[in-house]
Amino acid sequence: MGTIDPTAQVHATAIVDDGADVGARTRVWHWVHVCGGARIGTGCSFGQNVFVGNDVVIGNNVRIQNNVSVYDAVRLEDDVFCGPSMVFTNVYNPRAAVSRKDEYRRTLVRRGATLGANCTIVCGTTIGEHAFVGAGAVVNRDVAPYALMLGVPARRAGWMCRCGVRLAEDAGEQSCSACGARYRVSEAACEAIDA
Repeated sequence: MGTIDPTAQVHATAIVDDGADVGARTRVWHWVHVCGGARIGTGCSFGQNVFVGNDVVIGNNVRIQNNVSVYDAVRLEDDVFCGPSMVFTNVYNPRAAVSRKDEYRRTLVRRGATLGANCTIVCGTTIGEHAFVGAGAVVNRDVAPYALMLGVPARRAGWMCRCGVRLAEDAGEQSCSACGARYRVSEAACEAIDA
């Protein structure tokens, strides 16, 4: 049996089905539906018209903006941002006349990643830590940590700091111009020096 922490705020128009876990200080706004199998951490925020499926795990301090459906087989780690109307899928080749519920592909969004407004995350992918998917991009393959992904299909267009500022294109060691965090950058990868 799930629990709604007494410090969570659930709007009167929201539906949280029996069995769901909703953590401390989480805010569930207008017309949200959280299914009974969902597990939601502390300090999260769910904007208007969000749907959260049964087989969903959401970490702490996750922000999900208006009109986002987090379908079964999606996992969001801590500090993930889901922009307005972004899209998750869970079936790779859907047909209305063919049931494929036993073919759901798992999607994992790692800690600190940003998924921009109206982007689409095709099921079966992993979005790396602190990656940044731009508005309207379509991700159909795994995304490296700190990668900035733009376009349809999404391609890496650079690297992003944990604070959300684009890093310089130079290879080697560099510091973020905004917060000073240090990174080791190459053509293929970006890693934090002071994690």
